[in-house]
Amino acid sequence: MLGIAMGSSEAAGFVDRNGHILGWLSELAFAPVDYSPSAPVDEWSGSAGCGSQYFSQQCVFRLAPKAGIAIPQEVTDAEKLKFVQALLESDHAGARQIWQTMGIYLGYGLAHYAEFYDADHVLVLGRCTSGKGGEILLQQARLVLGTDFPDLAARLDIRLPDEKSRRIGQSIAAASLPIIPTAA
Repeated sequence: MLGIAMGSSEAAGFVDRNGHILGWLSELAFAPVDYSPSAPVDEWSGSAGCGSQYFSQQCVFRLAPKAGIAIPQEVTDAEKLKFVQALLESDHAGARQIWQTMGIYLGYGLAHYAEFYDADHVLVLGRCTSGKGGEILLQQARLVLGTDFPDLAARLDIRLPDEKSRRIGQSIAAASLPIIPTAA
């Protein structure tokens, strides 16, 4: 199972078929998903085309001007996201285009991740999936997979948790990790 949290950045985790969290990093925020020379650069890592720019609020902020949305700049990033999400909930066409575009990115991103992770299940959560946004993301991702990657679409079960878990799912996952005794 691959879990992707789309929040202030992208967070991810992978559990193998035996239910084990692997002993190597599966953090995908700074892994490339766009190899274009004009891909956006992550301000924190300095990496171009990484997942954090496509599967997070950073993507919402980057796409907003292209969708005709002027986001207030004097507020926090969380408030900026809530502003655009409120537009989405009121059926603003530009806001809908943002989440449709992110869903297309997610579909291609999942196909790319499938080259490295043998997943049958994907759990998508995080603040960007709240409200109407989550369903739009999944609808578009499934469309991309069904059209361009039908074999992957047939085996990949993409799910969205309930509304409350979408926002705090990453915290729940972290809190449920077992304590592993260390050798003395």
